[in-house]
Amino acid sequence: MVSETSTQTNGHNAQLSLPIISITPYLLQLSPEVETQRANVSAAIHAACRDFGFFYLDISAISEPKETEELTELARRFFYSPQEEKDELSLSNQDHARGYARLKENVTNGKADNHEGIDFYRPVDNPDKTKPLWGENQWPTVPQFREKYEAWVEKMKMLGLVVMEAMAVGLGMTADEWKELRSSVDDSFWVMRAIGYPPLPNDHDGFSCGAHKDYGCLTFLHADTTLGALQVFLRRSGAGPDLSGLPAEQGDEEGVWITADPILGCVVCNIGEMWEIWSNGLYKSTLHRVVHRGSNYRVSVPFFFEPNLDALVKPLDAALRVQKKEKTALPSEGKAEKAKEYKPTVYGEFLMAKVGNNFANGKGKYVDD
Repeated sequence: MVSETSTQTNGHNAQLSLPIISITPYLLQLSPEVETQRANVSAAIHAACRDFGFFYLDISAISEPKETEELTELARRFFYSPQEEKDELSLSNQDHARGYARLKENVTNGKADNHEGIDFYRPVDNPDKTKPLWGENQWPTVPQFREKYEAWVEKMKMLGLVVMEAMAVGLGMTADEWKELRSSVDDSFWVMRAIGYPPLPNDHDGFSCGAHKDYGCLTFLHADTTLGALQVFLRRSGAGPDLSGLPAEQGDEEGVWITADPILGCVVCNIGEMWEIWSNGLYKSTLHRVVHRGSNYRVSVPFFFEPNLDALVKPLDAALRVQKKEKTALPSEGKAEKAKEYKPTVYGEFLMAKVGNNFANGKGKYVDD
């Protein structure tokens, strides 16, 4: 259920691989054979989260290529609409989070991103557009857009719970511990975006989407067939691939950018900062960016499976047990001090503090891929 795909490093001849992991065993009726397959899947996800923070997730058991092709085409129809029609769904109509953002309206690391997008969030009770994140979604009038995208939301919500269970098994969580963790994500404050990327102008001082880490839990990214756009930063430190001989490419952190090209039947999955807290740093949320210099108009649809707004996110006992076991296994001279525990946070409070940084006008929304 696990394989590898070669992805060329940005500007280097070295080849690095991201794993491809099939989630199919977690969708099959349980049997002794399937139980073994599930354990292998969980171990692979655990390793991928430790080594990369990114992996390809084969979802061909629940989604045919036609479905994601339709999502791409519907988004393309919307983005190709007259600008005045798109502006009718402007973020400013609602809570400055739900709706359409013009090209270069989104800002990452102080620079305008060369993309446009439309954002949707989990519907809320008693919506009030004067409150952050508490407005109503604005849907394009493109025929079948809402129908197809809402169906995708339901599928991704289901997938999120399945992957969370697989990760719980990979960490060695007990049934009661998984039940408690599940209660933190069973009313996910999900976010979905459709993003359109024209080619980067030669004189653009920035990126298609600047380097960033995701805020929340899990991201499932569908992208069209464009190659060489999504880039993932692999740190030199840690248990991941051997990056010796490759230069530092991201500030003070040593590592290398690799491309994560789309693979038919797969979404790109990465972990957000909430999993970094849950795992007490065992898993690291990974920097990624988009640099689209091709000649086509690229479309992507990231879905963010997030914790419940009121979820208290704190280091999991299972992760602390793994860290303690690994420390015990070290020779006495190699033992480090006890790992410092990450500070607990309420996801909704964390999100509110984060989203205000992404817009030039001080209002907030997600970025991504």
